Amino acid sequence: MKFSQQANVQNQLSLRQVWTQKDLLKREIIAGFTGFFAISYIIIVNPVILKDAGIPTDLSVFATIISSVVGCLIMGLFANAPIILTPGMGVNAFFTYTIVVTMGMSWQVAVAISMVASVVYMLVAFTKLADVLAEAIPGSLKSGITAGIGLFLVEIGLEKAGLIVRGKSSLISLGNLTSPACLLAIFGLLLSVILYQRNVTGGFLIGIVVTTVIGILFGIRDNDSISVHLSQLSRYHNILLKGDFSQALTIPFILAAFSMTMILVFESMGLLQGVLPDKRKFKKSFQASSVTAFLSGMLGTSPTVAAAESASGIESGGRTGIMSITAGILFAVSMFFVPLLSYVPQAAIAPVIIITGAIMMESIGNIDMSDFAAWFPAFLIVVLIPMTNSISTGLAFGFVFYPILRVVSGDGRSVRGPMYLLGGLFLIDLVLSAIL
Repeated sequence: MKFSQQANVQNQLSLRQVWTQKDLLKREIIAGFTGFFAISYIIIVNPVILKDAGIPTDLSVFATIISSVVGCLIMGLFANAPIILTPGMGVNAFFTYTIVVTMGMSWQVAVAISMVASVVYMLVAFTKLADVLAEAIPGSLKSGITAGIGLFLVEIGLEKAGLIVRGKSSLISLGNLTSPACLLAIFGLLLSVILYQRNVTGGFLIGIVVTTVIGILFGIRDNDSISVHLSQLSRYHNILLKGDFSQALTIPFILAAFSMTMILVFESMGLLQGVLPDKRKFKKSFQASSVTAFLSGMLGTSPTVAAAESASGIESGGRTGIMSITAGILFAVSMFFVPLLSYVPQAAIAPVIIITGAIMMESIGNIDMSDFAAWFPAFLIVVLIPMTNSISTGLAFGFVFYPILRVVSGDGRSVRGPMYLLGGLFLIDLVLSAIL
């Protein structure tokens, strides 16, 4: 990512200081809009996934929105960081397809598992463990995490654009370049790249708006829209505070809680380390994320995590909590306009995600390619995060291989004790994930 001197100064400003400087405030608000539109698909997608766990779709929409509002406000006001918190795509799949579908537990038990995992997450976040673990991670792995998440975003963006699809004779194939949605995405990508290259303020947001308008004019819309009315909010209490702890002492419950804890702690740690423009805000951001993850269980949804799409807002100029507060307000407003979000096609959002991911991949240049023991674990992280659609899986392989290669190369003493512990924990997590 590129940082100007002004951006570095902006990193250190308080919310009150930003509020008194109109130019900076405008940039932060635009970043909030950009980040919100980049992640707004979660309002539709998360309920669709949680539906398979048995949570009513119409009520899950409210849980998704409310948990995002709470998360963004806590992140902005407490941590003053440009990070958007929403129910995570990887962890919601674990919640639904591993805990409920595969292990046969109810969604209420899955909520209880999420809350237990979040409590452990908070214990790590609010103690010195967070600093110890963050300092123990070598620079090559941190750069690999950033690049891996970037490549993951590129993959997501290309899929949303229709430029790549699941292949019949290969993992990925080229999409239908003649389809209206794909052509619209290509136009949006070209426009957004030009605006970014020209350093146009709010370029990403302009690209989203212009592409959306063209999509509306040509009748290009997504098919998976959800019908939700505000009147259904009166039934929201049916999924509120429904965690079932009756199986808390059983082996399956404990194993699932352990795996989810690993996902929450290290996916959040890796993502925050990767996208935060000011690493000094890591501690409070990590704490804010842990609290919101716990509250999301009470609100009736899978745990929230830092959204990788936050990087879109950061690239648009977001450096403080004003960006996340803006996104939180937009989530709140979206409750009244959920049907209108269906008019913003994925083809309009995809270009921003693709460009943001590509920019994040610049961190590959920070990896010492002359040291195999340093770059190969980072390489595993970079390729496995997008290929497995799981940040935690990519982290696991990288963290397991790093200490092993250091020991084999005779440089085991350079590895800090916590890294050996992390490698062991991630190995256990991989084994448990294969068993569960």
